Formats: sequence, C-alpha cells, structure tokens
Amino acid sequence: MRCLLLTTVSLAYAFTRPSLPIRPTSVRSNLFAASPEEDLEMTIKIIMGSLEKQNTNDIIETPTAAPVVAKTYKQPAIEERPRNDLMMRAAMGETTEKTPLWLFRQAGRHLPEYREYKDQTGKNFLELLSDPLCVAECTLQPIRRYPVDAAILFSDILVIAEALGIEVTMPGGVGIQVPHPLKDAKEVDTRLPGLSEISPAFIEDKLGHVVEAVREIRRQMKKEDISIPLIGFSAAPWTLLFYMVGGSSKKNTESGVQWLEQNTEASQKLLQLLTKVVIEYMSAQVEAGCHMLQIFEAMGMMIDDANFEKFALPCLEEMGRTLKKRFPDTPLMVFCRGKCSANDKVAALGYFDVITIDGSVDRKSVRSFVGDKVTLQGNYDPRELIPNAENTKTPETVRETAREMLEALGPNRLIANLGEGLGGNESPELVQAFVDAIHEESALMMEKKKYFF
Repeated sequence: MRCLLLTTVSLAYAFTRPSLPIRPTSVRSNLFAASPEEDLEMTIKIIMGSLEKQNTNDIIETPTAAPVVAKTYKQPAIEERPRNDLMMRAAMGETTEKTPLWLFRQAGRHLPEYREYKDQTGKNFLELLSDPLCVAECTLQPIRRYPVDAAILFSDILVIAEALGIEVTMPGGVGIQVPHPLKDAKEVDTRLPGLSEISPAFIEDKLGHVVEAVREIRRQMKKEDISIPLIGFSAAPWTLLFYMVGGSSKKNTESGVQWLEQNTEASQKLLQLLTKVVIEYMSAQVEAGCHMLQIFEAMGMMIDDANFEKFALPCLEEMGRTLKKRFPDTPLMVFCRGKCSANDKVAALGYFDVITIDGSVDRKSVRSFVGDKVTLQGNYDPRELIPNAENTKTPETVRETAREMLEALGPNRLIANLGEGLGGNESPELVQAFVDAIHEESALMMEKKKYFF
C-alpha cells in the first residue's frame, strides 16, 4: 500500500510544483520544507496520517448511541387501598354495600372555611394553587365537613397551559382568562416547547408544585387519619386548546373549532403535544400518591360531533391506552361535559372505568347507551342545593330528588356526583343532606336487593 502510494504521489508531484514553501535556513518550523525532497516526504506523511485518522475514526471514535432506558412507572408508595375503598370498588365494578359519592368542585367557594382561609392568607385562587400547603388545606376542608368517599386535588384545568408558557390570569368576576392566546398556527412552534421536550423531568420542572401538593395531601391525610381515595385530574387536550386559542370560556367561543378547521395540521400538532403533557402530568400524580384519575373534557359543548370524533376522541383514546398500560389498577374516569352524546364512543374505547354524565342525559336509557362494562358517574342537579326565597329547597326535597336519581340509575355500579360543579351559592346544609341521602337511600335499596346489574 505504501509503495503504491509513494508511486502515485511521486507521479503527481512530477507534474506539479511543490505545495509547501521551502523553509528559509533562519526559520525552524514544521510548517516549511527544507528541500523539494523533504516537501515530498512531508506530503506523503500528511496523506498517510489522514488515512490513518480516517480509519481510526471509523473503527474507534464512532460514537455509540446510548441505550434508551424506558421509565418504569409505579403505583403510589402505599399500594394498599384506603380503608374506605368504596369508590374504587364501584369504579372497578366490584361489590359495594352503598353508592359512593364525591362532588365536582367540592373544595372551594361554597365553603365558609374556604372563604375564611383565603382572607386569612390574603391569596387569590391562582396564588393558593402555587403553594402545596395551601392546596392540601383546601383539598381537605370538604373532607373534614362531609363524609364523601374521595378527596380531589385542589387545582385548575389551566395549570398545563401555564406550564407550556401561556399566561393565565384571574382578574375577578369573569373567570380565569388567557390574555394572550395563540394568534396563528406559527405560534405553535414559536411559543410552545417541542414534543421531544415533554418528559417526566419537564413535569417536575414546570408542574412540580402540583406534584408536591399531592404528596403533601397524602402526608396530611395520614396525619389526620383520613383514609379515602385521592383523585388526581387534568383537563383533556381539546379543552386546553379551546382556552389557548380563544382565551376565555365566555368570549370567542367559536375560536376553537375555527382553529381546528383552518389550521388542521397545527391543531393536530398542538393536540399531540397536549396529549403527551397530560399523560406525563397524570402519571406524576399517580406516582405521588393519587389513587384515581379524572379527565375533564370541560368544553365538550364547544365542539361539534364530527370534529370531536376527528380531533378530541383520538386524544382520549391515546391517554386512556397509555395511562391504563402504566397504571392498570388505577381507576380512570372521564367527563365529556356537554358532549355526553359521545359517551358510547368513549366507553367503547375500553380504557375508561367510569363514564360521567351531565344533566342533559336521560337516566333511564343511559346504561343501555354506554354498555354494561363501565361505571356511571353523575348527574344530580346542583341547583337543588341552592336555597331560594320561596324556601322550596330543603333537606327533605334533596333526599327526594337524590332518591329519584338512585332509582333511575340504580345504586350499583354508580358513583353519585353532580351534572355540573358547585358554583358557590350552594348551602352546606343541603350539600350535607345530599351526601347523607345518597349513602342511606342506596344502602336501603341494596339491602332490599331491589337492583341487580
């Protein structure tokens, strides 16, 4: 090889001038040749060195890709079910002795202790959410007052938007706002992180205060000897997109669907990003101590059926499949508020243990609509819990309407809840009457073996 190289270089050299200048005698440097012969020899060394380096790089220095180590997801540190596991049993289709219940927005402004706590701390709603100690306190307030069968993380659906760099404000009287929504399709790339950036580390960085709040709630529950399931939750991707492009639930209500139809590719990209964030966020909640998960498609009424099936339903399917694979023993609940007409399709996905119904759903036909492989959740009218001037809302009327719901839906494989969240004007006395009525009336029904499913 060397002989062939020398011959080749020599022939080439014969037809060209020396490429390296002749070194003056006063200069001692390896960059200059002392004679044409030395120039030739230096050229050969350079070529040989380059070949050796190339071979060395090919054989030795080529970087080897590090093996990708898949994250192992774990159930809560305390894997045994709580002492009161009634809701978990109902969610998974196991035998129950009465109907469990909890309430949408059970923590918060309808409670006098919540209003007092806000005044005491001097913090607004968003400021409370940023402090794990405050979140734990607000989460546990309704549990101390009512014998509900689960606690739910005190948080908000738009914390994910904040984690993605979208400003969220609460000016007062108009609900939570996104003052600077996404203007156009380009901002999906320029304002938001990329899909590859979403990871457990991203969640810990941007939403670590929420995850820590879950841990703090579990610590406080243990300290106070409260042994019921803790529910973690998140908004669904369509609901998040609706706020991120429209800015409000009361204005620009057509912006969401317009985005889907006018920016289809960007919408798919944004929904894919949001789906991944929700999955990692809810996974972190389970690992921190949540026993159950609730997905809120809170703006289901703002999307038509065709676009729901094209855009929103695939996100629910991906979330359900991934979360059930990671946490098969964690009950997964979903609420397509205002879009319960799609509950049959959501149930058919096979990943959700609990399908929630709002107040528009016909109680008598809903079980045949969604099938017998899921548990129902809902759909008591919260207006029955608001006192009026005529004094027609009483503990007795609450018991009567609660019994009507149980008779229509059946007390088995049911989690009693509301068709809408508590708005703040409800009477704690009437809420207490509802909780008691559900437990007592359902127990009587089951004792009489009146219902079988």
